[in-house]
Amino acid sequence: MKNYELMYIIPSQSTDEEKEALIALVNGMIEKDGGKIESVERIGNKKLAYPIDKKREGFYVLTNFSTDANVPNRLGALLSITNNIMRYMIVAK
Repeated sequence: MKNYELMYIIPSQSTDEEKEALIALVNGMIEKDGGKIESVERIGNKKLAYPIDKKREGFYVLTNFSTDANVPNRLGALLSITNNIMRYMIVAK
């Protein structure tokens, strides 16, 4: 199993319940495919370098996980169609 790092941005105007539900959804996607969540860090609201969908701030979440090699590709496909994820990046460690 390889280690990966996932950073994604949620719109800052989302409620705390919506943010936590989205974090749980992403973690569930990883665990469903046999991955293991190592840590989840809620970095918080930060100003974006450039506007995304006319939004200037976002709530950043950093997740470290380990899984097989094919899972990040499937996870990326799911994240790209998930509502309320403005941007994401998956990096192998």
